[in-house]
Amino acid sequence: MVSSVLVVAGTRPEAIKLSPIFKWLQKLKVDTIFVWSGQHYDYELSKIFFEELRLPDPDLNLDVKSGSHSVQTAKVMVGLEEAMRRYEPTLVIAEGDTNSVAATALAAIKSHVPFAHVEAGLRSYDRTMPEEVNRTIADSCSELLFAPTELAVANLTHEGIPLRKIHLTGNTIIDVVNEHREMAIRRGEKLLGELNVNPHEYLLITVHRQENTEILANLSNIIQALSMLSEKHRVVFPIHPRTMSKLQDTRILENLKRQRNLTLIPPLGYFEFLGLLFHSLIVLTDSGGVQEEAFVLRVPTVTLRYNTERPETVLYGTNVLAGTEPDSIIRLTKIQLQKCCEIRKRPQTTANPLGRGDAGIRVATTVKTAIENGIKVETSDSRKDPYIVYMLMDLKQLERTFNLVELGFEIIAAYDLNGSPILIGNPLKYDKMPCKLLVRASLLTIKELQKH
Repeated sequence: MVSSVLVVAGTRPEAIKLSPIFKWLQKLKVDTIFVWSGQHYDYELSKIFFEELRLPDPDLNLDVKSGSHSVQTAKVMVGLEEAMRRYEPTLVIAEGDTNSVAATALAAIKSHVPFAHVEAGLRSYDRTMPEEVNRTIADSCSELLFAPTELAVANLTHEGIPLRKIHLTGNTIIDVVNEHREMAIRRGEKLLGELNVNPHEYLLITVHRQENTEILANLSNIIQALSMLSEKHRVVFPIHPRTMSKLQDTRILENLKRQRNLTLIPPLGYFEFLGLLFHSLIVLTDSGGVQEEAFVLRVPTVTLRYNTERPETVLYGTNVLAGTEPDSIIRLTKIQLQKCCEIRKRPQTTANPLGRGDAGIRVATTVKTAIENGIKVETSDSRKDPYIVYMLMDLKQLERTFNLVELGFEIIAAYDLNGSPILIGNPLKYDKMPCKLLVRASLLTIKELQKH
């Protein structure tokens, strides 16, 4: 039987981030089947976008459309179960944290087909966010976890996922922005000409998340801050369909339209938006993806949330968390405006914690190798000792007991002597650096290890 990879996407952000992986899977001659869940966008309406990213036409469109979280998840699971019976893939891949991703992970594991999660290990630690629930479900079901950052790797190991399943790849959005940057800049310039807005003389804002649209107080506070900022600054606001629907249900939209310095525009294509982001003074957003794109383009960011699963953007000073209180949004916007030149002039040579722009080939190469090695959903035989425990041990201890590696224990994490997590490959080939390993094994195996 020919090995094949079933790739699932259902939203445009997912398709964008999967595009470099598709490119390299094709170059490496890995047979792919593309399933479009249709969670947010009708494929026919997105055809030009797919062509620009050089994505293949979907082999199957589930067309689940909108619905409650449970309804969307259930529809995708039912559709994918049938798709896996039909195509018999060797591996299933999805990217991100939508309902489609959680559904794909569950459908794959329940069909005993290995699942690979791209962008694994991101955590906001906010269980009220549907995205946080989706990403933790996806990670827990995965045989391959492609983590974009070192912190994401640490998050996964501390949830008990073995290091051998985790691969640090960087974020595929770096690949996308690097490849399409110049075209996006040109499209942004053209759009600004049509809007009669000068480059680097406007604030860009995006609002779409459930907590900021479904909770009227949050939405009202954000719009209040936006209106106050527009008294001194030109503001460009592409309105997401969900946000537009909520604004139309109130009088807020009419008030916005009366703001002299506020330009309301429909949702944009990806490259137009990327160009608009590049030419902005700063961006105010509740989007995780925009935080990443702004970080790559060195655009100061004010995040309209109380937490983020992209903390590296805050650590490096490009991004600040404002929440939704008007005073906080305005105060932090002023601070970011003052830092605008400093952030934009940072040298390109500065190491990017999100990766080097080679995530696509890293993911695709690992996928091909895993298929060639016969990847399967793992099972276990613990008849001799079902009592599974954890132990900290040093590298020398492991080397002295090499034969016990075959007795079925897993290396979960590694720490330096200060207790900080470190990334290692095969510990038995490692450089003799003093470190502690967290291992998981049966009680009998641990007792044998303790004898050495």
